[in-house]
Amino acid sequence: MAAIPAAGSTEAVLAADGQQGKSLAFRISSALRQQLTAGAFRAGDRLPSESALTREYGVSRTVVREAIAILRADGLVEARKGAGVFALEMKPAEERPFDDLTTERISSVIELLELRTVFEVEAAALAAARRSALQIEAIVDAHRIVADCLAASKPTRDADFNFHLAIAKATQNSRFPEFLQLIRTGIIPRGDLQGSPPGSRPKDYNLHLQEEHAQIVDAIIEGDAEAARSRMRAHLKGSLERYRALLRSQTAAQPDGDR
Repeated sequence: MAAIPAAGSTEAVLAADGQQGKSLAFRISSALRQQLTAGAFRAGDRLPSESALTREYGVSRTVVREAIAILRADGLVEARKGAGVFALEMKPAEERPFDDLTTERISSVIELLELRTVFEVEAAALAAARRSALQIEAIVDAHRIVADCLAASKPTRDADFNFHLAIAKATQNSRFPEFLQLIRTGIIPRGDLQGSPPGSRPKDYNLHLQEEHAQIVDAIIEGDAEAARSRMRAHLKGSLERYRALLRSQTAAQPDGDR
């Protein structure tokens, strides 16, 4: 079995890959992916145990499991019941839809917001019509966690994603949350670099976030599909306009020779 990388290597890998703004699971899967592609684990080698990875990366078992699930979905590892997780033979990378998602370019963020507007407006309407009492509770809890992050001046990226995911789950159609997971790496632009280009949230982004979320939550609780549709559209349209304004301001600030 290949040796567990030194503790310092984790930060080095993440910093080199520019993954600080990604979800924890994505960051860990990226670090492990780099080790796999670099040959640190050969086909048939057993990866460090779940408990070893939680200690190495300082995260929960749930995060480690999600990271491993990402690698399994990409055909890089396999889990053997009672034995652990093992590296598979590396195959040539295939270009897949959404593989190039990034929040490093504001134009990419705008493209994704346009797609989300079509998708999530109807998800909100379906959630209002179909949600269970338990799912309402999950949406309200997710909304509260966003508020807690804002109050503590913490990044809202993961909490924001979980809010939208809770709504998608309330559609009672598993394809909605599956799609959000598919585009997760680019769905919520980086929140820990607000106002710092490229690809970061506009400085006033969070000023609107909680109020807009609250209006969506109210509509879903009331079971008002049309209001939920309208408020989700307004929320995403507001985000889209803020990013367009940010893109315009950055373009205007560039010297003529850089455009």
